[in-house]
Amino acid sequence: MQTLLAGRGLVESPRWHRDQLYVSDWSAGEVVAVDLAGRVEVVARVASLPLCTAWLPDNRLVIVSSADGRLLRREPDGTLTTHADFGRPGWNDVVADGRGNVYVNGAGSNPMTGEAFRPGSVFLAAVDGSLRQVADDIAFPNGMAVTADNATLIVADSYRHCLVAFDINADGGLSNRRVWADLGNGVPDGICMDVQDAVWYADVPNRRCARVAEGGEVLQTVALDRGGFACALGGPDRTTLFITAAEWQGMTASQMVTPGSGQVLAVQVDVPGAGWP
Repeated sequence: MQTLLAGRGLVESPRWHRDQLYVSDWSAGEVVAVDLAGRVEVVARVASLPLCTAWLPDNRLVIVSSADGRLLRREPDGTLTTHADFGRPGWNDVVADGRGNVYVNGAGSNPMTGEAFRPGSVFLAAVDGSLRQVADDIAFPNGMAVTADNATLIVADSYRHCLVAFDINADGGLSNRRVWADLGNGVPDGICMDVQDAVWYADVPNRRCARVAEGGEVLQTVALDRGGFACALGGPDRTTLFITAAEWQGMTASQMVTPGSGQVLAVQVDVPGAGWP
């Protein structure tokens, strides 16, 4: 296992794009690009927690600005503009499919303030510019992935310890909801998929990344010495599993992770990545 980046805060949302890994440092409010030699460039600064990203098919980056309820888009000149306005704060992960539809999820309540629990939802910012809710009753929606054929969206439900799947309709809407994998004691955070239609999920309390088949069979596990927040398959042949990890201190702690404990790790795997992110 290689440590590609260290000394960061709460690092999340790894995305491989055009020979670089992009990650978000939520503590610093930065989106950074990291090459395989560990060189770092800050590509955007947004004061938001969460701070997740996705790449559109036209190579523009979208960034969840949770604090002001907007999805931002980074233009080629580096400026940020509004891609979608959700009208309220509280948004988490984001994934864009191969057609340019963008799915953004959010919890129904704020666990950082001790607010009473309400289940979360998934919204669609469609290619035609429309914005609508396409799924509800996800206890705590976290990482998302879209299959390579643009046919299926998978959402990690951390509180229910499962991965939930939906068929993606022609208009980007979702149908045929089902439990894709029951993870037992697994607590899925960020996820990604491979060409064998298995899902890797990062797990904070269990300090690992696990690869599971549909149904929940565990195919492979990577043990960590701190919480695993998210993962992505990338590298020249998409056989490098990038993992963001940090020492978790708790949702209501003054700092959710130990300062400086955030890392980006790289592990070689046998099965290449597929789909989005």
